[in-house]
This record gives sequence, structure tokens and C-alpha cells, in this order.
Amino acid sequence: METELKNLNHNNSNQYNQEQIDNGKKPLLKSDSQSSDQETTQKQLTAAELEEMEKKFAAYVRHDIYGPMGCGEVPVKEKVLLGAAMLTLLPLRVLVGMSILVLYYLICKICTLFSTPYRPGEGEDQQLQGYGHLVGWRREIIVRCGRFLSRALLFTLGFYWISQTSRIYDHEKLIDQSDSRDQLEKSERPGVIISNHASYLDILYHMSFSFSSFVAKRSVGKLPLVGLMSKCLGCVYVQREDKSSDFKGVSGVVTERIKEAHENSDAPLMLIFPEGTTTNGNFLLPFKTGAFIAGAPVLPVILRYPYRRFSPAWDSISGVRHVILLLCQYVNYMEVMRLPVYYPSKEEKDDPKLYASNIRKLMADEGNLILSDIGLPEKRIYHAALNGFLCER
Repeated sequence: METELKNLNHNNSNQYNQEQIDNGKKPLLKSDSQSSDQETTQKQLTAAELEEMEKKFAAYVRHDIYGPMGCGEVPVKEKVLLGAAMLTLLPLRVLVGMSILVLYYLICKICTLFSTPYRPGEGEDQQLQGYGHLVGWRREIIVRCGRFLSRALLFTLGFYWISQTSRIYDHEKLIDQSDSRDQLEKSERPGVIISNHASYLDILYHMSFSFSSFVAKRSVGKLPLVGLMSKCLGCVYVQREDKSSDFKGVSGVVTERIKEAHENSDAPLMLIFPEGTTTNGNFLLPFKTGAFIAGAPVLPVILRYPYRRFSPAWDSISGVRHVILLLCQYVNYMEVMRLPVYYPSKEEKDDPKLYASNIRKLMADEGNLILSDIGLPEKRIYHAALNGFLCER
């Protein structure tokens, strides 16, 4: 896009110079007004191209008061509110939030004393090591404190109340639908929670609700404070660059964990974000099939973040800026819709793509989400375009 704009402006400039030469007026210097007009045209063209990209990459476009990447012009009233929050609310929330993290770290440290990380087999220790399979009082304390403190951390971030609804099938409406009636009669434990992905805050909510495991980079397990917590969650650590013969890959490890969670009530549930990246919360990207290969029942959960000033969705904004603006927002909102456990048919068990597609359509219909065909590559293109546009301003 930037190349096309440069070529267009270069051609316009050449055409203008050629006309001047033909008229016998070869300019040595451009006047200030001519330079200003050309710069205005450049910005208008860039803005027009950006508008077209926003239509194409609508799933990543921010619509809050702070504009693209949180760098837009804001009203004077918003600047005053933001300044007041930075002086009062921001340091208070940072202090309380860090205290909660340190407290839970100490709880995890005490509960894992004299315990070794879970290692199921040779070659898999780097992917599955953790304390997710602890039992007895240790596991009970880790889970209960983890759920409570996760909700306390959300409260500290301004999520004072969370609207939660559970979708229930209507027996009378489903009386002629044998497949749905069969689902009502089943009571098997789901092996995985399937959730849309709008923000890193999604993980905090799911920790407070189900304390489920999720897929994380191997480096997360080595981070201060967070590393031990992720091991207590029983996270699956992966590193895509690992090409050793014993490496099963993300999909294989996740499939095993989902089957185990489905068959063993003591095993932690898996949490999967099949979109693979975050959106602005109004769209649903194509699902990856890794969570559906096991053919186990799934629990679909839909998260939304209504807002008035700043959107908590982490779509096209830097992490540091997002955290600061989130901490400076006086009240944040979250809406959660839990759908009934979905039991796959034989056809869906045999075809993970069909299974994933049906769950995606179900979540889109129930959550009033828009289906989108773009993914992470398009998100990177949009981010690069935004960076270029803002740098030129």
C-alpha cells in the first residue's frame, strides 16, 4: 500500500514538473503553499487507503474514543479524566494488583514445596511439566485461592460486576430434534472450554470460573511470579521451533490433555482459543482444529467487553498502552454467555473441521458475532499499515 502511494505521488510530481517545463517555467524551488498542498494530498490518500483497510480488516479495528492504536485525538474532558486517573487510580491499582500476584505466588510456592513437576514421559517433560495434577489439600488450596484471587484481580482492574448468563435448551422447542434431545440426556464431562478471544483478560476470567489449563509459550514457565502460577494451572508449554524426534507438536499434546480431562474428573480442563489471536470482540475468526481432534464434548463460552470510553479488547494497540489505559478507566464491563455442553455427532468426531465449523457457527449465532475469514497474517498487515500511517502524521 505504501509503495503504491509513493508511486502515485511520484507520478503526480513528475507530471507537474513536466507541465512547468513545457510552459518554459522550470521551478528551482517549490513554494510553501505547493508543498503544503502536496502534503495534504499525501495524508488524504493515506487516510483513504487506511479506511479501505479498516473495511477489509474490520475484526481488528478499534472504535473507542482513543482511536487507532490508542493514539487518536481525545477531547479535553477525556484528557482531564485520564490525567486524574493516572495520578490516583493507576498507582493504587498497580499496588493492589502486584500484592495479589505476590500473595498467590507465595500460596503456590508453599503448596508445591517438596513436590516435583508432573512429567508423564521421556521427551514430553518440557511440554507438560507442571503441578496441574496435584491432588488432595494442595490442589484444593491452589484452585480455590486461584479462582478467588483471579476475581479479586479483575475487581481491582475495574470489573466490579460481571454479567453472566447460561443458555438453556428449551425442551418443548427441541421435542422434534432428536440430536439435541440426545444431548440433553447426556451428562459427560467436557474435555475443553472453547472461547472467543478478545483480550488477555479472557484468561483471568476463565481462571476465576473454571481454573482451566491453556497453551502457553515455553518461556512463560520461566517468568518471575507468573511462571510458577502457570505450572500450577497445568499449562501446556510449547515451542514451535522444537524439531526433535520426541516432540509431538502442539496439536498432539493438546489432544492428549483434552482426552484426559474428558475421562478423568481430577484432571484440569483445557481452555482453547481456536481463533489463534485476539479481535475487537465483535467478530469470530476461523477456528483451528486442534481442540476438536480428540472428539470430546466441548463447553462453548462467549466473552464480550461493552465500553463507553476505552475498549478492553486487545486488538490493534500495544500491550503497555493498553494496560495503562485499562488501569486508568474507572469502570470496566464484561459480559459472559455460557452455552450448554456440546456433544459431537459421529460425523463431527470423524471430521474435526466439520466439528470446529459447527461450533463456530453456533457461537456466532448465540453471541451475535460476525463471522470473518481473516486471521493472524492479516492482523500483522493491518498493524504495519497503522504504524506507517501514524508515523507519517
